[in-house]
Amino acid sequence: MTTPASKIELLIVDDDPLIADALGYFLGREYAVTAASTRAEAVGLLRERKAAPALALIDLGLPPTPHRPDEGFALIADILAHAPKTRIVVLSGQSDELNARHARALGATEFVAKPADPDYLRSLIRRVLSFRDTSTEIDDGLIGNSAPLQKLRAQLRQFAHSPFPVLIEGESGSGKELAAAALHRLSVRAAKPCLALNCAAISPSLVEATLFGHSKGAFTGASGACAGYFEDASDGTLFLDEIGELPLDLQPKLLRVLENGEFQRIGETQTRRSSARIVTATNRDLKKEVREGRFRADLYHRLSVFTIDIPPLRDLGDDCIHLLEHFRAIYSAQADLPPFRLTEETSERLLAYGFPGNVRELRNIAIRLTTKFAGKEVGIDDLEAELYLGNESLATGVPSAPTLANRAELLAIALKDIQSRHDFDLDATLHRWEEAYIEAAQQLAHGNMSQVARLLGVNRTTLYNRIETLTREQRDAPP
Repeated sequence: MTTPASKIELLIVDDDPLIADALGYFLGREYAVTAASTRAEAVGLLRERKAAPALALIDLGLPPTPHRPDEGFALIADILAHAPKTRIVVLSGQSDELNARHARALGATEFVAKPADPDYLRSLIRRVLSFRDTSTEIDDGLIGNSAPLQKLRAQLRQFAHSPFPVLIEGESGSGKELAAAALHRLSVRAAKPCLALNCAAISPSLVEATLFGHSKGAFTGASGACAGYFEDASDGTLFLDEIGELPLDLQPKLLRVLENGEFQRIGETQTRRSSARIVTATNRDLKKEVREGRFRADLYHRLSVFTIDIPPLRDLGDDCIHLLEHFRAIYSAQADLPPFRLTEETSERLLAYGFPGNVRELRNIAIRLTTKFAGKEVGIDDLEAELYLGNESLATGVPSAPTLANRAELLAIALKDIQSRHDFDLDATLHRWEEAYIEAAQQLAHGNMSQVARLLGVNRTTLYNRIETLTREQRDAPP
């Protein structure tokens, strides 16, 4: 789809063609709109585009489970993996408060219930887009002085000048790309190119040509010769984000470059050389990926000569307040609004929150508070409305459910449950436990259903069948 270059690009994802067409019509006068009806179609569009959309307006209820929010939650994670700077506004009929909080925790900037007033929606989109991304405005990406951040600063300075690869690990939204940029700025290569490629944001069939380049006529559509990222990075830094998404058949070629700096463009026999410093990042457990045959062990060991773990926001103590103050100052200045104020009680509540979405979630909270409470005091109830309560065990220390290994504890719970209830139902109890474990895995995987299946030790088909069975039984249960 060809769009005017002067218009800001928006992506609409909704499986109802009437809604998608209506949104496209009234937003199309101001924005360049592209639409998709499924999560897979939306991801395909993101991979095809050279530039990411500025904003994605998405529904939660998408095929194959349009009556559940799972695909929409997974799409939020997909969009942020492919285009981290894209703002996400959820427009959904599945608008209960828990869904809204979960969507915001995953990285959505705003949540709007259907049906929405067109003028309000247009005004909201303008406001969300008015807040610029601030990640490049932080000197080293690190705000605060907690022990985990001091350790991270020391590692960045220690590893910066080395030519060897660095693997950056951390949860989604924790700031892995900022750490990679800091490594480059602190190094002797700071004046050299620093290129970044998101391995999840490109079709697997195009990864090789993108990394290594191609000759004219090497494949259909190759109308001319083209250099790849390794060639363009030269003797600078090449950052490969989401390295766990690299296709298995391409991993030996990456390993060769890491070992001797040699590679070939597709369609050429000439050997070229690169002396770029390689930095990679992932939110996956690559050791587990190696054990399960999805990632080469030799490549993992080569990439992890140095390893940096980015601490989650919940481990940074008072630094989350410093970060909020940082974002508050920036966004109130951008919007030309007086800053909001936190009460002592509100600050304490913020410090106790688990932040499943990490710094990205905190940034979006700052945006919403700036808009809603400009120049005002934010009370405890005001803040509670912005937090996702489904992940509170991270902050409050509530003990987790007993594992199968802890049989005595599980037996004690079962005895107490049976003895205290005259209407005990084994099937209903097992279903509640199953629902709880599925929801817990969805929180940990930020809605990525492939990762949910891996966490639960089942394949995706089995997982979807169990979710569908639980949904059907809830629907058919007597009131």
